[in-house]
Amino acid sequence: MSLLGGIRPPIAVLSVLLLSLAAVAALVLGPAGDTALPKAVQTSQQHFAEDGAIALRASIDESVTDLDRSAALFSAGAPVSGDTVLDKLGNTYQKWMGTAVIEIRSGKLVATRGETVPLTSLDRSALSDEGGLAPRMVRLENGEVRLLSFALLSWPGRPQLLLVASNSLKFPGISLGRFRAIAVVDRSGTILSSDGIPEPEQVLTDLQRKEVAASNKQLRSFAKNAAAKAGDNPLSSKEPGSGGYPGVSGSLLGGTFLSDRSVAGYATLASQQPGETTTATALGLSVVAMVKVAEDPTRSTSPVFGLMAACALLVIGGIAVAVLLGTVQRPLIRLFLESRRLTRGDLTRPVNVPGYGEARRIGTALERLRGQLLGEPAEQRAAARPRGPRRIGTRGLLSVCAVLLLAWSAPLLLVLNRADGTVVVPQQLVNDQRERTDTLTDRIRRALNEGEADLQSVATLIGDRTSPADMTEVLDRTLDQHLRYQSLYVVDASGQVVARVGDEPREARPEPATADPIRLLGRGGKKPLVVGTAEIPGRDGSALVGEFRIDFLNSVLKRPGLGVVRLVDDQGKIIAGNTGYLAFQSLPDDRLKDLASAAGQKVGKSAHAAGVLYRDGGVQIAAAAPFAGGGAAKKLGWTVVSWQPADRLAIPEYDIQHRTVLAGLLGAAAAVACLGWMHIVVARPLRALAGQAEALADGDRKTVLFPRNHDEVGAVTRSLELVRQQLQEQRRQQASGRRNAPDTAHQQHVRN
Repeated sequence: MSLLGGIRPPIAVLSVLLLSLAAVAALVLGPAGDTALPKAVQTSQQHFAEDGAIALRASIDESVTDLDRSAALFSAGAPVSGDTVLDKLGNTYQKWMGTAVIEIRSGKLVATRGETVPLTSLDRSALSDEGGLAPRMVRLENGEVRLLSFALLSWPGRPQLLLVASNSLKFPGISLGRFRAIAVVDRSGTILSSDGIPEPEQVLTDLQRKEVAASNKQLRSFAKNAAAKAGDNPLSSKEPGSGGYPGVSGSLLGGTFLSDRSVAGYATLASQQPGETTTATALGLSVVAMVKVAEDPTRSTSPVFGLMAACALLVIGGIAVAVLLGTVQRPLIRLFLESRRLTRGDLTRPVNVPGYGEARRIGTALERLRGQLLGEPAEQRAAARPRGPRRIGTRGLLSVCAVLLLAWSAPLLLVLNRADGTVVVPQQLVNDQRERTDTLTDRIRRALNEGEADLQSVATLIGDRTSPADMTEVLDRTLDQHLRYQSLYVVDASGQVVARVGDEPREARPEPATADPIRLLGRGGKKPLVVGTAEIPGRDGSALVGEFRIDFLNSVLKRPGLGVVRLVDDQGKIIAGNTGYLAFQSLPDDRLKDLASAAGQKVGKSAHAAGVLYRDGGVQIAAAAPFAGGGAAKKLGWTVVSWQPADRLAIPEYDIQHRTVLAGLLGAAAAVACLGWMHIVVARPLRALAGQAEALADGDRKTVLFPRNHDEVGAVTRSLELVRQQLQEQRRQQASGRRNAPDTAHQQHVRN
């Protein structure tokens, strides 16, 4: 018999699958892991650390790029003093804590602004080496760390100057909320800067001082662990499905203090494209975000349900396999043995006819064929069709087994272990949704403000003496350095485009300098248009116009773990999103519209982010955060809204529900696969063979029976074909005997 065909392999595979599924059900349908602290809380901290790493990396790279571009623009123009350089930088950008200009050859300090720049650690002789102008970190006497960035100022006939900018490693616009701390860590695990933990002198009681000391100790422990993991391969260090962050990231569990457990997320600074290296990523920094979460020791799950489901499957599966063995496999094997006995000439014993379906029909036909081999005519052995339950064929028996197995799978798929609207969602998840949405809002606002500041810087340096050709060169360099623009162009007072790079200008109008710094256009159209404008001094109302790429805003909004994210204007119309959307459409739910409107209301001096947990119509976490910082983008009145269903989070109730559904799917798949296999290799061929056997028993000696498979059905088919050949030979012999009988009588008469 064939190893892959026949009746035995599908029954054996079905038995193995049911046993395996019973073991899986007993193991996974009961306990749901650590129910006191859901996995979703740990994953959320990982995403929070990734947000901090993205913001820090973008801030450092943007700062270095702005310094290099400003120095290049100054060097391309007429020579100016160091004070003028620093004044223009300070008026355009407010991002550096201190700036200085020194003469490289003599080391003379030419100009300085802000806090004192730590120049004593600077080796001027190494500036010409490879990587001599790369940013570096310097630790001050008070323990704080400063990041120094460098750029060259060069004019013909003048000593070369070095522009130095100093900045801290603080996180720009990260909303921490309560009970959260965040830190920047170097390769050795040393904390370079931190925020969120108060100083001991800022608290009042001894218990609070103990809590501060425990938090600092725990943060240092997390920093060491994160630094140890920072060197891992990002592809192998993450769990499958943990997100598409290109760097190394993960979560850590710490100790408890007053029933609150410390949970941390960590992430290395990584470029947007895997494999690329930027100024920030070359520093080898990591971000650690720590939060204290209250555990719920009363939440627990029992393994009873899994054991009951496994026992039920064993009973139901045992019945189904027994039905298949007793009514399908054994009768078919009996037919094979009986048919082979007939072909060997053993015609003394009657055929043992099975009791049901096609096997009974074939057995009855074999018994009739046995009589015909003994000389009985075919028409005298006609048998009546079976009635009642004996008419049930192999397909009916397979259907009964399928009903039995689906009776176990269907409740798991549709009824049992369903999480309803009363599911417990940790408050920390709602807080994280709100804080991360607020951070995302700040990133959008800062990106627009940075774009407006870039336009102001370029417009100021263009001045009144730059030719259109030089303007085009400057604009082209700016467009290459910043991916936020789709087009840059200079428009004079009459509305004529003097110089442009990128896409075709869409906002070239007269008196462009009178427009707002940042505007939203395109309402009523298919695509929003965000335009920034900066007046060019000394050119009688000319202005530099930059059109922002909507895809750039969409890319900023794409963060894992937030669900659906939408950027809406002051009228509640959608401008950008992390998934597909229609421009200038309203939010899809009235609750989200009310949430966005409520978040925009001022509480005190400004509006604040809001988060809410909806339970009507499905459990859903939503948050909204309006533009609340400074800059030209604040006047836009935009809001970022995010929402996601809670069943997508790793919450114990939903984990058990998903596992239950998976077990039901596996059971249904095993039943369909194995029973469908049996229907293809056994039921259909057996039904066709029953008709052929009855036709042969009714006297059809011309139809040749070809075995299609090397299995039990094929073996019975071969035996029937041998019986057909024997019957044909028997008929020929009988016909030959009748022809010879008259000649023999005539010869006897002649002799007499």
